[in-house]
Amino acid sequence: MITEDISGMGPLVAWLSRGGQRLRQADRTRPWVLDTAIVVLVFLMFCLPDLIHGGVDDGDSPRRLRVAFTHLPVVGMLGLQAGLVLPLLWRRRKPAVAFGVIAAVFVLQWSLGAALRADIALFIALYSLALHGRLRQLSYACAAMAAAMVLVAVRVSSVVSVGDALFFLLSTATAALALGMMVRIRRAQLAGLRERAARLEIERDQRSRLAAATERTRVAREMHDIVGHNLSVIITLADAGAYATDIQPARGKEALLLIGETGRQALGELRRVLGVLREAGGDPTGGPELSPQPGILDLGALCATVRAAGLEVVYRTSGDVDALDSGVQLTVYRIVQEALTNTLKHAAPDTRVYLAILVEDSRLTIRVQDTGSETSPGPPNGEGHGLVGMRERAALYGGDVSAGPTAGGGWSVEAVLDLTPGSGGER
Repeated sequence: MITEDISGMGPLVAWLSRGGQRLRQADRTRPWVLDTAIVVLVFLMFCLPDLIHGGVDDGDSPRRLRVAFTHLPVVGMLGLQAGLVLPLLWRRRKPAVAFGVIAAVFVLQWSLGAALRADIALFIALYSLALHGRLRQLSYACAAMAAAMVLVAVRVSSVVSVGDALFFLLSTATAALALGMMVRIRRAQLAGLRERAARLEIERDQRSRLAAATERTRVAREMHDIVGHNLSVIITLADAGAYATDIQPARGKEALLLIGETGRQALGELRRVLGVLREAGGDPTGGPELSPQPGILDLGALCATVRAAGLEVVYRTSGDVDALDSGVQLTVYRIVQEALTNTLKHAAPDTRVYLAILVEDSRLTIRVQDTGSETSPGPPNGEGHGLVGMRERAALYGGDVSAGPTAGGGWSVEAVLDLTPGSGGER
């Protein structure tokens, strides 16, 4: 909601502004109070003096006015005043009806040659119609108003010229109409600003939720890559260590040491990833130890871990891979990590894996191909969650991932990334 800033105003203006705000709030709660107050105010200011003094043509008025206007009895005057003032009670709910009734009574009154101070109600009704009524009704109201003003000008022609009377009456009617339109436009502008503020607030909340969802997706993807890969390595090493304990105890011990090292590495990466979810303002000494995101240079250590798990990995690069930005390097590392993890899950221990990373102009190609075995084929249908994650990462750089069996019985994964500036990025 938009509220007016009154801090820079003077004390009197600020007090009046606060009073106006309270009045508007009270009017929204009980609108009939203001309508009744308007009727009472008009009666006290314009009707009561006519009842006391006998109308505009009283003894204090010039003789020309007493001759021009008809003297009405109190009952007739009271009836005309009621017809002029009481319709103001529904001037906001049914402004066209209120204006029509008041205009009819006004014409009847001036047809009788009577002049009443309560005629001010016609201008109030025109103002209310301009403010609350339908715009297409204003044309009819203006025509009726002009006709009524001509009637009044003709009636007072013995006192003042028709031109002067029309100028004064039409100017007053125009002022009432302009004031109503000005207030209407101002309220429409404020309503538009409130709607825009509400819409911007909704859009801000939506952007915050989208950003939170994107961050959760990123963290979930990182955790899947970290946990999936390292657990696969740990399970493979544990199976190998259990088998080697009885035959070669030294190899079993080596496997246990590698399991511990892999577990510590996984724990460190999880702390780094989950550390971004901690709220700021906590103990700075108790936060996680942060380290750079893995990149191309870390692929050597990754291949060494996979070799320790029993696979033979042949790794080569082509092109200027060190010049790649950190986002691309992280994407390459995670895709290779996922591909090697799938190979570790499904291939036999004697499997050989060929890993190649090729950079050619604005194109980066990742190939991971294993020799496979008859007893351990590739992933079923090639549509696991890991492949979906690889495709999501490649899509960030306008690329795609393809996977499938090779002619020799192995499995191949190939990812192509677009390195053109503006093609996308992780962040």
